[in-house]
Order: sequence, then C-alpha cells, then structure tokens
Amino acid sequence: MTGRLPAALAVEAGAATARPVLLAHFDIAGAPVHVWSGVGNLAWAGATWAGVGTLGAVSLVEETVELRATGAVFRLSGVPADLIVEVAGAALQGRRARLWLGFMTEDWALVADPVLVFDGRMDTVEVVDGGPTALITLAAESRLRDLERPRTRRYTNEDQLAEFAGDLGFAFVTSLQDAEITWNRPVAS
Repeated sequence: MTGRLPAALAVEAGAATARPVLLAHFDIAGAPVHVWSGVGNLAWAGATWAGVGTLGAVSLVEETVELRATGAVFRLSGVPADLIVEVAGAALQGRRARLWLGFMTEDWALVADPVLVFDGRMDTVEVVDGGPTALITLAAESRLRDLERPRTRRYTNEDQLAEFAGDLGFAFVTSLQDAEITWNRPVAS
C-alpha cells in the first residue's frame, strides 16, 4: 500500500513508531457525521471529527487488481440509547461513505492530508440494542456495485417522458413498428 501513499505518509508508514489513524465521513441527510479513530476532536478539511477511540472499528478494506466491487463494514459500540432512534430513522441507503488513512506526529497532529482508501455508498444499518448502549453496524458498498445493477430503460415514449418531460424524441416509435420503409427504390403508386 505504501506504493500509492504520498511521500510524507510513506515515510511515516515505514517509521519505527507509526501512529496511523482512520477518518470516516458518513453523508447522513441533514447532519453529516465525521469520526476518527483517536480520542477527542480533530480539525481537518474544514470539519471537526469526533474521536471514537476504541469504540469504533472498520473491517478490512480490500484492494483488488481485477474490476470487482468490494465493501466495508463500520462498527460503533457504546452508542447512547437516545441516538439509536436517530440512526434507525435516518435515510442512509445510497448515501456516501468515505474512509481515509492518515498518520499522526508525536504531538498528535496530522503529518499530511490523509489518503482516501474507500469511497462508496451506505447500504444497510443494523442496531443491536444492549440496554443503555447499543452496537451499530453499517455496511457500505463500492460504487462499482452499480455495474452489476440491471438497467431497466426502454426505448418507449413513456420511458423517455418519465426521464425528460416534454421530450418528443420517441413519440413516433410505436407507429414505426409496423411501418414499411422503402429505401432507394421508387414508391409504388
């Protein structure tokens, strides 16, 4: 992975004492969530990232050489019960989820801008209620998953009007189905 890291981050990754951190952004409608794997708040990219410390976990982010969709699973434990209703009621599916890898200095400042290691869309959320706190598991899928989805568009006037109201580009398609078209010969009178 160090082959695609910027020079400053590659040096930190190879150092005797490396301090890697993960930063995650979830585009929840109305209230985007920014969290990082440390403790306390972190300012980066114009946002304040809340530290989740050991309460957060991320599955292995897989890199492949073939064109294949991969996903990531984000877990947050120790969530207060009053926030469960907010998460369960939020429209998450299809919204963006991103994950960055960065490194910290001895003074706990970012060495350089973290590198993006996952960019996808949130798919499912599972809440396991354990009394006063809960465990939230959020699954995200790669944007390559869209390549596997069937396209259900048709060459009909109704389909065209549903996408582009007022467009008459397919208005005569049905009348052309049984039409006899004569090319390059005189029309019989």
